Amino acid sequence: MKHLAENPLHPGLHTHEIPQLTKRYGMKVWQSYLENRNSRAMRMYWVYGPRRQDITVIGLEPHPEDKKRGAYDKVVLSDV
Repeated sequence: MKHLAENPLHPGLHTHEIPQLTKRYGMKVWQSYLENRNSRAMRMYWVYGPRRQDITVIGLEPHPEDKKRGAYDKVVLSDV
């Protein structure tokens, strides 16, 4: 959380936008690593807002198994 608060693009977070979720939720949805090198590695999903300097965590989920077969369709995030 410290890295996210100080620099959402910190290299250790491996932050990247998830286009499938951005399209579904109508705002840019970002994914950052909570852990790595683990069969059930957790990911944090977040958006900017509601205010200019805010980041809102909208989900904590295991990494989807297969990105190519609609795995992000199974990810359900909280409302902002």
